[in-house]
Amino acid sequence: MATATTMVPTSPSDGIQKRKRSRSPEDSEQPPSSRRRSLSPPPARLVDVPKVSDVDPARRAERERQLAVRIAEKELEKLQKEKEKEKKEPEFDAQAEFAKLTSTRSGGVYMPPARLRALQEAASKDKASAEYQRLSWDALRKSITGIVNRVNVANIKHVVPELFQENLIRGRGLFARSVMKAQAASLPFTPVFAALVAIINTKLPQVGELVLTRLISQFRRAFKRNDKIVCHSTTTFIGHLVNQGVAHEIIALQILVLLLERPTDDSIEIAVGFMREVGAFLGENSPKANATVYERFRAVLNEGSISHRVQYMIEVLMQVRKDKYKDNPIVPEGLDLVEEDEQITHQIQLEEELQVQEGLNIFKFDANYLENEERYKQIKAEILGEGSSDEDESSSEEEDEEEEDEEAVAEKEGIEDRTQTNLINLRRVIYLTIMNALNYEEAVHKLLKVQIKEGQEIELCKMIIECCSQERSYSTFFGLIGERFCRLNRVWFDCFEQAFRDYYETIHRYETNRLRNIARFFGHLVATDAVSWNVLDCIKLTEDDTTSSSRIFIKIMFNEVTESMGLKNVAERFKDPEVRASCRGMFPMDNPKDTRFAINYFTSINLGAITEEMREHLKNAPRIIMEQRRAMLEAESSSSDSSDSDDDSDDSGSDTDSSSGSDASDDSRRSRRRRRSPSPRRRRDRSDSRTPPRHDRRESPSPPPRYREKSRDRYTSRRDSPPPRRRDSPPRRRDYTPDRRDRDRDYDRERDRPHARSPPPSLSPPPRSRRDRRSRSRSYSPPRRGKEDRARQNGSRERDYDRSRDDRRRRSVSRDRYGRR
Repeated sequence: MATATTMVPTSPSDGIQKRKRSRSPEDSEQPPSSRRRSLSPPPARLVDVPKVSDVDPARRAERERQLAVRIAEKELEKLQKEKEKEKKEPEFDAQAEFAKLTSTRSGGVYMPPARLRALQEAASKDKASAEYQRLSWDALRKSITGIVNRVNVANIKHVVPELFQENLIRGRGLFARSVMKAQAASLPFTPVFAALVAIINTKLPQVGELVLTRLISQFRRAFKRNDKIVCHSTTTFIGHLVNQGVAHEIIALQILVLLLERPTDDSIEIAVGFMREVGAFLGENSPKANATVYERFRAVLNEGSISHRVQYMIEVLMQVRKDKYKDNPIVPEGLDLVEEDEQITHQIQLEEELQVQEGLNIFKFDANYLENEERYKQIKAEILGEGSSDEDESSSEEEDEEEEDEEAVAEKEGIEDRTQTNLINLRRVIYLTIMNALNYEEAVHKLLKVQIKEGQEIELCKMIIECCSQERSYSTFFGLIGERFCRLNRVWFDCFEQAFRDYYETIHRYETNRLRNIARFFGHLVATDAVSWNVLDCIKLTEDDTTSSSRIFIKIMFNEVTESMGLKNVAERFKDPEVRASCRGMFPMDNPKDTRFAINYFTSINLGAITEEMREHLKNAPRIIMEQRRAMLEAESSSSDSSDSDDDSDDSGSDTDSSSGSDASDDSRRSRRRRRSPSPRRRRDRSDSRTPPRHDRRESPSPPPRYREKSRDRYTSRRDSPPPRRRDSPPRRRDYTPDRRDRDRDYDRERDRPHARSPPPSLSPPPRSRRDRRSRSRSYSPPRRGKEDRARQNGSRERDYDRSRDDRRRRSVSRDRYGRR
């Protein structure tokens, strides 16, 4: 029986046979003809298994196998632990790197791209975390800086959309810093950077305002430090912003005044360079100020207090002006990318307090980061028109459906929506737009993009006023919005004037706080000439035409105007003929009562300076009224004289009439005098002076007793005229009631009648009875019906009176005849 050979494991030293190096023959100089390849060493074991000593070879082999398995499992566990450690190490490293990022100011030291990607992947798990916001802030800074640095005339139209892709509202401080650094490093590209800022300013006005504010602040610091290089670069940038319409020309004039006030070589050199940039713009828009600046340059040149080099620079500037700035146009070719109507101009003064907002350059944790990002995405889509392609695709797909629905829509064209749903939605959009705006420029910019149908512009104006009235106190935010709208288009100007008239008519419906806000709003518009002063023609300042609410409204509005303009300017404005004609209702002069009310009202609201003309009119009012009455009486007397001359011609032709007719007419005239109210004393004296002389009556042969005549006159004055006279003159007494002019005419006729014919003087009763009748006529006579009753009861007495009257008539006729002889 053959015995199985057992395989005894050999040690590594036993298993490897050492190859003996063959010694080369020392004497042979040639190499061997063939080389024997050496055996490769056996593969090394992955796991070193210890040697097991056992007599039985099979059992020893099994034990070795089991031992090798156990050792291999331990090695695998070690490897797994090492892999787990390697996985945990990046998390700890990420936390450390995040700590470094948040503790440094601008990103810290350089970070390799691989590590940066690892950090971004780790931070992207929570986008609201501070680590993710810091990484996005650094990416935003690098992106804005890279875009600004590669802008030029050729690619500016393509760079602007890329710039709007970044969050410029969050990174406006980064953009301002990058633009200012890039401009200071490359002055020839200043027009390009100014055009870039002008484009962004039309969509995001706060960004343009921040850039201009930082430039002005930098100029002031550099001027105080005598930093000529920074002053030159800053003024160049400001000059091109003025040319683009981002900055108002007043800031350019203030800088020139500051530089030329105390001329030095450096200040004159900076002023010359600045004037080269803005000279063409000032020559077109402010010619008087431009001429004043050049007069100052000429004075500095004549003084000779500066060096010859700078004098030569001024002379070159004069020549540039003569050449009309052909090498320095207002806007270079290819950079006129903004419409004049869309540009928003910022009026920032050189001496006012500026808010540079340096904190915008530094990263700050934003608790509402995701909400703000979503809001900017909406703004970006609105600016860039994103989603229009999707709309086009969807519209092309829906064209068929629209064509099918056209017939149904055509049938419903006559239907009107009287629920005012669209109007309510429009008001909601306007309200939310105003309330969500950061400043008035942004509000105006957004409101102009609201789709408003023709004829609904007044709704926008009224919503602005309503939003203003709802505030607890008046805010100039709304006044500036209204002023900007009035200056943009004539349509808004007319709408706000119409709104003023509507609100003045219904101002009594508002409570005091809302009334105050509305009054101050319109006071701001009037003071800034945003609306014309002709809107004041709807105000009638009288006690009957105003209410307590309207008077409070006028008071608050004019207090706002006075605070803005000053009392002196307000008084001068009211002296303007056009304004005076429009404000005629505020200064009533027709009625002294209304004039006095207006004077007292304006004096009570501290506007007594505008009442001087009304006070003069009120002082001269009695004299003017007397002159008017005198002119009226003269016109009446002249018309009465012309009518009397016609009556006298008629009377001279009727001298042959019977005495009974004249007696009846005189009696009727006498009865009318009894019925009239007593005339003034002056008229009575005149009538007494025109009666016949008293000595003529004394010559009568038988004058009646004085007491009897007096008693009879008194008795007859209580009655109406006797029946015969009532029969002769009823039509005249019934149909005619003499007024003052007719009484004067009758009196003149009585005065002239004795010279024309004899009967009339005899018809009048004796002077004493007339005097008694005048004295008794002062008391009002009893009613006519009572007189007629008493006349019927005393018929006999009337007949006696008629006889005595006939006797007196005969005596008077004879006296007149004898007197004529």
